[in-house]
Amino acid sequence: MNFVEELRWRGMLHDIMPETEEYLLKNKTTGYIGFDPTADSLHIGSLVPIIILMHFQKAGHNPMALVGGATGMVGDPSGKSDERNLLDEETLNKNVNGVKGQLARFLNFDSNSENAAELVNNYDWMKDISLIDFVRDVGKHITVNYMMAKDSVKKRFDPDSKTGMSFTEFTYQLFQGYDFYHLYKEKNCVLQMGGSDQWGNITTGTELVRRMGQGKAYALTCKLITKADGTKFGKTAGGNVWLDSNRTSPYKYYQYWLNSSDEDSEKYIKIFTFLDKETIEKLIAEHKEAPHARILQKKIGEEVTIMTHGKEAYENAIKASNILFGKSTAQDLKSLDEQTFLDVFDGVPQAEIERSTIENGLEIVPAFSDTGFLKSNGEVRRALGENSISVNKEKVKEDFVITASDLIADKFVLLQRGKKSYFLLKVI
Repeated sequence: MNFVEELRWRGMLHDIMPETEEYLLKNKTTGYIGFDPTADSLHIGSLVPIIILMHFQKAGHNPMALVGGATGMVGDPSGKSDERNLLDEETLNKNVNGVKGQLARFLNFDSNSENAAELVNNYDWMKDISLIDFVRDVGKHITVNYMMAKDSVKKRFDPDSKTGMSFTEFTYQLFQGYDFYHLYKEKNCVLQMGGSDQWGNITTGTELVRRMGQGKAYALTCKLITKADGTKFGKTAGGNVWLDSNRTSPYKYYQYWLNSSDEDSEKYIKIFTFLDKETIEKLIAEHKEAPHARILQKKIGEEVTIMTHGKEAYENAIKASNILFGKSTAQDLKSLDEQTFLDVFDGVPQAEIERSTIENGLEIVPAFSDTGFLKSNGEVRRALGENSISVNKEKVKEDFVITASDLIADKFVLLQRGKKSYFLLKVI
């Protein structure tokens, strides 16, 4: 497999240093990408670099993931308009461990593998370097003029900028460049990859390899993902879409991909799945024939959710989706965990009731009227007469009594009038 060509046809390649493709075709190579531990979970913006490392490993090369325990204390100015908050060591260690665990889900770190992935933390080699040593041994090789010429720096020195750039951030490219040199020297790592906003930092690394190690290193970057409507990829009204199921449930994760536009989905199917070119072209053609069926969105959601959370989580996400948009039973509802249930019915009005009320048996008319769902007992009885009242997605009659056996996740009952009007009873 030609790794570079694979990225190229998928629309992922942005910049590539001359001779990089030829070198990779002839040599089994160690290459790395850095991950910023600003949280204890990565979000879907990190999926692109992860997938690049996965392609790299599939092509027979050795992928290396660098978690920036040291550089996370400095802050990368690339693509930023102002300086970010710096994290303390304890928080960073927690974040680093979280990121490590997530990467292991995507890459094969089995040391017995011919091209095992490796995970490194730059804090391990940066923590013992003194400022004097760094300035003397590293800083002398890169001129201020060279550093100022980088786009990530120039943008922050715009005369109209009110924030400017601190010395801390200005030194970031030297830190990242030194990482590349260290990995080149200690791990025979000759390739660094990353997003297109990292090109300046990456090429500083290749320059340090040349000047400090008298060696040759290579670089390539991928395109930054954008959405057709101009909104930021990986963001929802509720914030980031995380890879950690405790932060973003598999249901919400699947829904994010399912809600992609047709235009974005044609791009995403190439970037976020490992389907081959022929299969993708066929799916795109089928989608254009019947866009209402959302063939692309469903396939992307399936592939990415399974890759991130596993097949069982994907199947549960489908089950949860069908609860709102298809036929489902009380048993289906009861099979959902609390977080997924709340995600499915996010924004549905609710009322709290005492547990004793349920344990003693709650009659259907007061369940709908006394809680404020419907306006009066008369309205409830009319709805019952129309056979439009359901408890936990199942039609009920006036003699139905809600008991503890009807509780979902031991604390919820779903009331419904008609097909789309929902109300939650929450037991306290």
